[in-house]
Amino acid sequence: MNDAQKSLFLNWLDEHGAAVMQVARAYTLNAEETQDLAQEILLQAWKSLPNFEQKSSAATWFYRVALQTAMNWQRKEKPRRIIQKPLLEVHTVVTEGGNSAEAAQQRDTVEQLYRAIRQLPQADAALVLLYLDELSYREMADVLGISESNVGVKLNRAKQRLNELMKGEADGS
Repeated sequence: MNDAQKSLFLNWLDEHGAAVMQVARAYTLNAEETQDLAQEILLQAWKSLPNFEQKSSAATWFYRVALQTAMNWQRKEKPRRIIQKPLLEVHTVVTEGGNSAEAAQQRDTVEQLYRAIRQLPQADAALVLLYLDELSYREMADVLGISESNVGVKLNRAKQRLNELMKGEADGS
């Protein structure tokens, strides 16, 4: 691995490291698994870096590595996870001078969203994560290897399904 590749990796990590955690969180049941998967994603990205041919942006390439690693990890972990009940992990939101009831509501909404995302098919979950990270349709199309118009159609369907899942959970169904 050359210095340019190392520099590229470190720059991307600074700019998009939060996206790794977002992907990991969507594919895991608790904070410990999230950390494990995030480490696996970074390891796979590091190992794969010499194969990066710069046919797409570094961010697009890293998203592909992150999503593929997460999907593979989820398949590998599925037998064990069927037995394990999901643990609701509520992460503390640091709010300076904020309303604690409002912060609790925000945490609940975020947890509800991630539970709903985990119920989507893998491709839809990946698309929603890219959308939440504010990628353009062109960037999402590049990461997922589909057309921009297909991104729009799939994203609208995924949003509708998420809305149904979140409404159902709010209704207690």
